[in-house]
Amino acid sequence: MNRTDAILEAVALERRFDVSAPWLNRVIERKPRQTLRAVDGVDFQIRRGQTLAIVGESGCGKSTIAKLVTGLYEPSGGAIQFHGDPNRMQMIFQDPYASLNPRWRVGRIIAEPLRTLRPETSAVDLGARVDELLRTVGLSPSDASKYPHAFSGGQRQRISIARALAGDPEFLVCDEPTSALDVSVQAQVLNLMKQLQRDFGLTYLFISHDLSVVRHMADEIAVMYLGRIVEIQPKADLFERPLHPYTRMLLETIPDLKVPNRDRKPMGGEVPSPIAPPKGCSFHPRCPLAFDRCMSERPVRNADVHQGRVACFAAEETRK
Repeated sequence: MNRTDAILEAVALERRFDVSAPWLNRVIERKPRQTLRAVDGVDFQIRRGQTLAIVGESGCGKSTIAKLVTGLYEPSGGAIQFHGDPNRMQMIFQDPYASLNPRWRVGRIIAEPLRTLRPETSAVDLGARVDELLRTVGLSPSDASKYPHAFSGGQRQRISIARALAGDPEFLVCDEPTSALDVSVQAQVLNLMKQLQRDFGLTYLFISHDLSVVRHMADEIAVMYLGRIVEIQPKADLFERPLHPYTRMLLETIPDLKVPNRDRKPMGGEVPSPIAPPKGCSFHPRCPLAFDRCMSERPVRNADVHQGRVACFAAEETRK
């Protein structure tokens, strides 16, 4: 990718959390400080108008990246370079029940970004913009006078999307935006997001644990494991020719309606603690292809190996 095409770049991005016991406990029990590496040297770029999806199991660091990108967390190392207007970056949160103020009417919720970013906007223009946004996300202007409790989960997420659109964004960070919704409602919200992307030229960073959702939304997919990106590929390539053993294991979990009774291998083992990750490749305790080098040396995404798309010694040696 030409760097001028990228709207956002993450370079050696890190985020560490101090999870040590209280000072007195450490003194009495003679315990050292403990650090959790939630994000551990992550690199990626997102092209304008495209969707990069980050997938992985719970606790792998996906949502931490979302908060780093939006500035809710400061990086512990590395950098995020946003090639655009920071005021035109917005976020859609996971829980539509917790992300809307229950004491505010919908009209006020949607208008709040405009009041903040464009305080000169008149009350008449604010009302007209709120009505327009409600129509855009498939709701009625009359809904502006209601409170969030009057809406279903899918409708609340549409309100959240309208709020995100109020500031005329060019880049949206979507942190598991449909995971709290029923499957039928998920499809409606995802289709709406795809349509909005086409209509307004939006760029998405889409966080999800659900590969079926990602398959519908993404142009490129980054697979995370224990704070690191182990594989990043265009969507079609990743689903057709996954390079990392962990990616293959994730793909095995997707139901296939054409072969519902196929012999699927369950994902073995548990994710190690990010406080004390394994030496070498952090996936090696669960990897069917692990060998001695994996246990002592940490793989990196090497430009000479599959164009830098995978961090895996087995893939590097073209082991199957």
